[in-house]
Amino acid sequence: MAKAVKKKNPLLAGKIKVKKALLPRKLKETKNALIPRPLKAAPQMPPAQRLPPPGAASAEVLDRLWSVVVTRRAADPAVSHSARLLSRGTAKVAQKFGEEAVECLIEAVAGNHEALVGESADVLYHLLVLWVASGVAPDEVWAELQRREGLSGIAEKAARRLPLAFGVKTSKIP
Repeated sequence: MAKAVKKKNPLLAGKIKVKKALLPRKLKETKNALIPRPLKAAPQMPPAQRLPPPGAASAEVLDRLWSVVVTRRAADPAVSHSARLLSRGTAKVAQKFGEEAVECLIEAVAGNHEALVGESADVLYHLLVLWVASGVAPDEVWAELQRREGLSGIAEKAARRLPLAFGVKTSKIP
């Protein structure tokens, strides 16, 4: 029996840098390559078994990284990437976060697991830089996530108030 050979798509080799003006063209050119693979159902395990083993990588790295970014606010922008980003202001930090988010979604749609992991790390780093630039502490976000824990996403969204700028007087989303 002949062994199946997988062909690599040359359009997806390496990182895809997306410029706003090129995004629709890139997606059109890579239309067939951007069909997501079906997701595999995660095996159900008791919560205690889902915890990482001691010393393994965990979400605590986000708190440590946020602390490092906070200390870099006072660093020289010539020697620290975080300081350089922060020195450009919140709007530029937000723009960079958006660029990284787009790169992340492209890798997700392309089904490129390894690149998605790397781009996800970039998104989280740039989100933390955005929090520092905006004066948001991780504890505030963790508390909001904890407040929402166990709530239905539909019920939680329906309880939010929409800005009057949208001309909507109700707090419910249809």
